[in-house]
Amino acid sequence: MAKKLPVVLSKTVNKLGEKGEVVEVAPGYARNYLIPQGIGVYATAGLLRQVEQRKEKERQRLLAEKQEAESRKTALGIINNFVIRKQVGEGDAIFGTVTTQDVADIIKQSTGLEVDRRVITIPDISQTGRYQAHIKLHAEVTATIEVQVAPL
Repeated sequence: MAKKLPVVLSKTVNKLGEKGEVVEVAPGYARNYLIPQGIGVYATAGLLRQVEQRKEKERQRLLAEKQEAESRKTALGIINNFVIRKQVGEGDAIFGTVTTQDVADIIKQSTGLEVDRRVITIPDISQTGRYQAHIKLHAEVTATIEVQVAPL
């Protein structure tokens, strides 16, 4: 049986690999399909070095993103006293509800940090009191803040 050839993919191929990835394929598949269609190129020593450099840059970028998320989590944890004022009726029930947009707005107002409302998770808030809000800042970093709902 013929040995496999290393090929660097220039396009993402379903069930084979992502763009820029080095894959081992049969020589006929590389010679007759991948190379002529422009989907891949033969892996040379120089090309393999470039792939490794790209992977290292991507790893550094992901590490920087995670560190940024950790610093934002620390900043939110230091303040951790967010008060949302709502109109109140009988029995401490608020008119309307507290939304993730309300939480995002109070964070922006208190800290100056932009937080997308779609990454905030809050329980159903229909009365005054203290509640926990979870903010997913990164795939591996989640901040928990306390939100106090108070009357106007």
